[in-house]
Amino acid sequence: MNRDAKTQSALIALARTRRMQRALAHAYLHRGAPMPTLRSSLGYMTTTACVTERSPEELGGHRMHVLGLARAEGFAYVVEDLGADETPIAYRLWLSGPRQGHLVPIHAWYERDHDAHEIRARISAIAATLEPAAPSTCEAWMLSTRIVQRRALRVGEDLPIRKFALQLSVEPVSGHGPSGKTTVTAFLRPQAQLMDVWTLTASHAIARVSYTGIPSGLGLAKDTVVLLTAGVDDQDLEESA
Repeated sequence: MNRDAKTQSALIALARTRRMQRALAHAYLHRGAPMPTLRSSLGYMTTTACVTERSPEELGGHRMHVLGLARAEGFAYVVEDLGADETPIAYRLWLSGPRQGHLVPIHAWYERDHDAHEIRARISAIAATLEPAAPSTCEAWMLSTRIVQRRALRVGEDLPIRKFALQLSVEPVSGHGPSGKTTVTAFLRPQAQLMDVWTLTASHAIARVSYTGIPSGLGLAKDTVVLLTAGVDDQDLEESA
């Protein structure tokens, strides 16, 4: 006789009995409560909870675009627009070396109290010195997503809102060519869409992916860029110049 198996079965049966007893006691205590409606269900609260009184039309989304390529320095410039009246954020996307694929804000541009007009003028000035990135067709690439982590986020006294660590993977449809992945924080729903792809070299490209990344209103769109590489060495960019 296997006493360990018999003991384990007895413990499982006991646990089920205790859960049933607690469920019956809870139902008895709340026997006079009204039946839950859609608006009081957990699914409704976690998919439609608002964390601001402003509407999505008033807030708008955050959009990114590739400003150009600084081939000699080994990075591309990316600009994130936060709105017509907001100061845009300029980034460097490293194309090679230990920082490859990292999107780093240019903090030196914002150390002083520069207004939106000054930053936009600086962006326009540096854009004239950069090599433009050639747009590619999105149909040649495919985006896949994977939820790495999910949890509810509570802001003040508001209802909880779902929060995801969402992994984005961009690969060529043909199976041959540069590919890449990154992980972002998405809110409300784990959905993303491939918006644009720019070709830098035969082995380097940049993809722009839009997702629900701003927990305002019912969720606003936010962009990220993903560096796509084919596993070549750091000299590829210089050799293709």
